[in-house]
Amino acid sequence: MNVLVYGAGQLAQMMYLAAVPLGIKLRAVDVKTNTIVDPVSKQTLALSIEEAIEQADVLTVEFEHVPEDLLEQAHQSGKLMPSIASIQAGADRVLEKQALTKLAIANCEHLIVTQVEQLEEAVEKLGEKLIVKSSRDGYDGYGQWRLSSKEQLPELQSELSKLDLEKVPLIVETMVPFDRELSLIGVRNQSGEVRCYPLAENLHHQGQLHVSVAPAPTVSAELNAQAQQAFTKLANEFDYVGVLAVEFFQVGDALLVNEIAPRVHNSGHWSMQGADTSQFENHIRAITDLPLGNTDANGKSAMINIIGCDDYSEDLLSIRNCHLHVYGKSVRPKRKMGHINLTGDSFQSLAEVMTTLAKYLPLNHFPKLLGEADKLSDIKE
Repeated sequence: MNVLVYGAGQLAQMMYLAAVPLGIKLRAVDVKTNTIVDPVSKQTLALSIEEAIEQADVLTVEFEHVPEDLLEQAHQSGKLMPSIASIQAGADRVLEKQALTKLAIANCEHLIVTQVEQLEEAVEKLGEKLIVKSSRDGYDGYGQWRLSSKEQLPELQSELSKLDLEKVPLIVETMVPFDRELSLIGVRNQSGEVRCYPLAENLHHQGQLHVSVAPAPTVSAELNAQAQQAFTKLANEFDYVGVLAVEFFQVGDALLVNEIAPRVHNSGHWSMQGADTSQFENHIRAITDLPLGNTDANGKSAMINIIGCDDYSEDLLSIRNCHLHVYGKSVRPKRKMGHINLTGDSFQSLAEVMTTLAKYLPLNHFPKLLGEADKLSDIKE
């Protein structure tokens, strides 16, 4: 069985590492150069895209921002999983919002803006505290603007007037005072079977994910049911095959969908050590029509992103229940260089491992670590 992944970053690499034990061969498309590469060494292979598609049994993606011509070519092969519609919805917030509205899935109140003058209407309808998001190519805090008061509106309009909003509209959302951010990673196979991992709690800094804890503390059965219902509606609507991530804001006892990601997801990396079957293996299983793996959590887990630095001590590997995953990238600000997975039998033991880990890290690059450890240590189980 041969799989071709569009995108040649760390997610393709981790899919490759999950595929090898299953006897599945995996190659990647570097969508910047239109070349076929080895997902780990990044060595260019002597294959055209057309030849790689012909040799592959399944095509999939590691991210949603695949150039349109390549995505359409993949779709035309009849081998693409998940569906092109789901990938396009993940890449375009207008399509994403339309899908959520169609399925009556709760999300942030919003307007679609194609002219800067419409921002005045948005303020009247949604209030003066707004999040403005580019409908395409925005992630990790990029392509987003905040409006805190009406007085800032002229300055924001001036900045946004430089953009072609007819081509790439804006999504303007009410700034929701949420309690926390959660995400659900689930998987659906070709026969429509769905399995979901436990909800994870996510902590962001400057628009970027820094820490995920799974299972998320203090999740009620009702909250978990809301999340799984939203996931199942979306997966069935898109006839989805593979792993899908749904990110939520929790507001009291309700969940609002923030966004969807039609792929394996950063907030699911904890599953590599913290679940019976990782999200990467389950994605490979789903798209190659193998039986889905168990998605139960084994105790408690935390995933800590290594962002914009490589000056941590490798002696962290001496810590019990600590696992380092390095992506092999050169350092630059806000770049995800790798992640660290931690496990424990309880939130208290997980907090202890997090506190120990802090001794080996440049803490200015890990601003959420110790605060989260303190919070977890206070949880009574």
